Amino acid sequence: MSFAKITGTGVFIPEKILSNKDLESLVDTSDEWIKARTGISERRILGDDTTTSDMCAKACEQALKNANVSPQEIDGIIVATITGDYITPSVACLLQDKLKTRKVFAFDISAGCSGFIYALKIARALIENKEVEKLLVVGAENISKITDYTDRGTCILFGDAAGAVVLEKSEEAGILSVCLGASGAEGELLYVPGGGSKDPLGYRFLKMEGKEVFKEAVKVIQSNSLEAIAKANLEPKDIDMFIPHQANLRIIEAARERLELPLDKCYVNIDKYGNTSSASVLLALHEAINESKIKEGDNILFSVFGAGFAWGSAVVRW
Repeated sequence: MSFAKITGTGVFIPEKILSNKDLESLVDTSDEWIKARTGISERRILGDDTTTSDMCAKACEQALKNANVSPQEIDGIIVATITGDYITPSVACLLQDKLKTRKVFAFDISAGCSGFIYALKIARALIENKEVEKLLVVGAENISKITDYTDRGTCILFGDAAGAVVLEKSEEAGILSVCLGASGAEGELLYVPGGGSKDPLGYRFLKMEGKEVFKEAVKVIQSNSLEAIAKANLEPKDIDMFIPHQANLRIIEAARERLELPLDKCYVNIDKYGNTSSASVLLALHEAINESKIKEGDNILFSVFGAGFAWGSAVVRW
C-alpha cells in the first residue's frame, strides 16, 4: 500500500512588521488591549510590489530544498488561498511557471483558514491512490489586501505569509488521518461581501462577528480534533505536538485544555505573526521543526477552523 508523507517544509515571511503600537495610530486600540484579547504582538505585511504567487514560490523553493527534491520531479501543485493574484488564473498556475516545473496539474482551493488541511486531504488521496508520487501543497495569504484598517475588530488580527510542504509517496504511514467539515449557514459571520459575482463592486474587505466565531471555533476544534485522533487509531495522550490554527490565543488555550494536552505539547507563534489564515499551521510546523520540538516518529495534530464555516483536523506521523 502507498502512503503519503511530508518530506520538506518551507515558509516565506514578509519583512515589514506591523506592531500593536503601529495600530494605535490607526484605530482606537492599545498594545495591552490587543495582547489581552488575542495574544498578538505584531504581524507581517506584504509589500505592494510582491504578490501571493511570489510568496508561494519562495516557500516552495525552501520546501523543495529541504526535501532534496527538484522542481522537475513534482507531479502537481495545490495552493490554498483566498487572496490570489487574480480572480483567474489560479495562483497554482502562476506558481508552476515561477518554479519551472513540468507542465503538471496546478489548481487553487478556497476554504479560508482551513485551506491547507483541505489541500492535504486531496494530496494524500492522490498519492495513496497511486495517481502521483510527489506534490507541492501550499497555504498562502496576502490578507492585508482585504483588511480594513479602520475596523478594529479585524485589522488587529491578520497578517501575511506563505508556507509549503513537499508530500511524497512513502512505504511508511505519514498522514494518519484527515477529517473535514463545513457549515454554510454561518457563512456571513466571517466573509468578504463584495468582489464576487453577487456584488462585484461591493465592500471587498473581511467582515467578522467575533464573538460568534469564537464560540463555534472552540467547540468545533475540540470535536474535530478528537475525530481525527480516533480515525488515526490514537488517543489524545498519544499526541506529541498540537499545532492549532493561530487565530486567537484564547481559542488555542481553550482547545488545548479541552483536549487535556499539556502546555509543552502545544505550539504557539501567534504573537509574532497574527492570523495568517491558510499559512498559519504551516508556519508553526516549520518553526517547530527548526526549534527541534518535533522529532522522527512524533504524532502531530493540526486543527483549523475558519470562514465558511469550514474546518479540518489532521494527524501526521513525522
